[in-house]
Amino acid sequence: MPRIRFLPTFLNTDPVEVEVPPGTTIQEAAYAAKVPIGDACGGNCACSTCHVHVIEGFDALDEMEDEEDDILGKADDVQAVSRLGCQAEVTEVDLVVKITRESQVAYCNEHPEHRDRIPEIDP
Repeated sequence: MPRIRFLPTFLNTDPVEVEVPPGTTIQEAAYAAKVPIGDACGGNCACSTCHVHVIEGFDALDEMEDEEDDILGKADDVQAVSRLGCQAEVTEVDLVVKITRESQVAYCNEHPEHRDRIPEIDP
């Protein structure tokens, strides 16, 4: 099974790894690893709060559908390695993923007990 390594965020200062079966979304892997990721629409490809940067293994992900591409166009800091965590399905290849600042802020706003953890600048 592939391993997903999530880089540090506002709330987890160390990298976190999780092993998941192929077909699992990056968002589901983040939930399994207890890594904070935005979830405003509940993983229905209706917002960009689960925006991630796939630092390693991007080309091994399933192909992006038009709907995801449209929603991703509304996100902040979109890069060539950007995906929506709720749509990007893992294959057999290990990944290294950075949860974007946008997603981390969305998570903190969805969980008021963490709002004081949002730094002034990107960590």
